[in-house]
Amino acid sequence: MELISQQANKNPNTLTQSTPPSSSRYENQKRRDWNTFCQYLRNHRPPLSLPSCSGAHVLEFLRYLDQFGKTKVHHQNCVFFGLPNPPAPCPCPLRQAWGSLDALIGRLRAAYEENGGPPEANPFASRAVRLFLREVRDFQSKARGVSYEKKRKRVNRLKTQTQPPLQLQQQQEQQPQQGQSMMANYSGATV
Repeated sequence: MELISQQANKNPNTLTQSTPPSSSRYENQKRRDWNTFCQYLRNHRPPLSLPSCSGAHVLEFLRYLDQFGKTKVHHQNCVFFGLPNPPAPCPCPLRQAWGSLDALIGRLRAAYEENGGPPEANPFASRAVRLFLREVRDFQSKARGVSYEKKRKRVNRLKTQTQPPLQLQQQQEQQPQQGQSMMANYSGATV
């Protein structure tokens, strides 16, 4: 036992090597997604290498993932098409939600470049993938009755609301007076 502790004391790197650095949840998910995509490429018939991967292969991968989706997406001829909370079950398929696909593509796009792929050849950033994601978003928003509008930033509204209107008015009145007094001081100093 003493021999092990003496060896550990001699080599300070043994402690840092035995405990891996903790990764964020995002980094862990990105690594899992990257491994899943690489496994998909290996299992593809014929097997694909990463440099030969294109936007079309990414679309195949996304369609493959649809079978594991948990989001009900109604067909256009379904009576519940456009209803956010349908009152009864229907035979419409479960799909991957647009938000999940969008986040997945973002992680894979970053992982591709981290693993040595050139940014200009990134298949996850291809026009075909961007168009596919837009189509999925638009169709799912219609089919599920959910809007995907961008949320506006509240930063400016919150700043003006934090001060009572009387204080704001007083500050606005004082600002021109301060500017005038500074001009008077400046003109007096030059004479």
